[in-house]
Amino acid sequence: MKEIGQLVHGRYEILELAGHGGMAKVYRAVTRGAAGFQRPVALKRIREQLTGNTEFVRMFIEEARVGAELDHGNIVQVHDFGVDGRGYFLVMEWVDGVHLGQYMDMLAKYGQTSPWRYVAAIGAQVLSALGAAHQRTDDAGQPAPVIHRDVTPQNILLSVNGVAKLTDFGLARAMDRASMTGPDVVKGKLSYLAPELIYGQPATVQSDLYSLGIVLWEALAGERLFWGDTPSERVRKVREAEIPPLADLRPSLPQVLLAVVQRALSRNPTQRYDTAEAMQDALLRCLAEQPVSPRELAQVAVETRVASGMSPRSQRPPSIPAPASGIQPSRSQLPPSLPAPSNDVVTRRTVIVEPGAKTG
Repeated sequence: MKEIGQLVHGRYEILELAGHGGMAKVYRAVTRGAAGFQRPVALKRIREQLTGNTEFVRMFIEEARVGAELDHGNIVQVHDFGVDGRGYFLVMEWVDGVHLGQYMDMLAKYGQTSPWRYVAAIGAQVLSALGAAHQRTDDAGQPAPVIHRDVTPQNILLSVNGVAKLTDFGLARAMDRASMTGPDVVKGKLSYLAPELIYGQPATVQSDLYSLGIVLWEALAGERLFWGDTPSERVRKVREAEIPPLADLRPSLPQVLLAVVQRALSRNPTQRYDTAEAMQDALLRCLAEQPVSPRELAQVAVETRVASGMSPRSQRPPSIPAPASGIQPSRSQLPPSLPAPSNDVVTRRTVIVEPGAKTG
């Protein structure tokens, strides 16, 4: 590809295409700095055929604005936003791992289902991210919540350090901004929408929790919930909101976990959890006697990468020698394949994050 090897803005070297969708492409890149400094990053661009679409450009700018204001260990961080001859680009934290959809696909390929503890632990971390977005305040300290609107398996990343991170706030709309689309336009992947959104109701905290409920249901059941061959069929299923009992598919699941998922998937938004924090607390109670360590989730990410034909970890980019007169940095060693067993566990209202990361 012509983009590979390019140096964007004189400092971001594109290494490879990491993923793409209908709206944008994401590249694995590296920041090049003085004295041989380098740092892995993700660089995102709107697809070339959409650069002239004012709506998509505004959504992309909104993603950068919203992402820059959400500093949390379970949210993919925004480092930079710029523009060049090819249009706007967004530079984000590189998460070395897989997305939850890849893990679910791997299990389906081998006819397996995920241990429920892993699903609950990942869900608790995602809820920590949603809680930070929902509880955002403006410079005056007034509530200015951000609703994600697109909580899907592909937007939940699991790193080889055992940390789950929520990404892609491109469909988010801060409550302090006017709606960017007409009232009849429904954003988000159809199969993960709350039923009230189909009827044109505004996105809320409860609609985000419903979307996560769908993700949890699918990860536990090992099958899609509101799938259909056509968009109209998927819309019909979302509107009807018929939820097959998880207990029929996996009778061994704990009743407390079944109750959490069932409440999150209540058709009536008022019957769902009031906040992401409340739902997180409920999931963590499920894990009270069988906590999950970062090592276990790290193993999930590594094994999924290997089963998908990837290396256990992304390859380091080649170093550029520092100038002879400059300070010669030492080359850090690759991290171990897995962290040593740890006593660190997910505890109430606290999720495992990378060392030094902020928890919001």
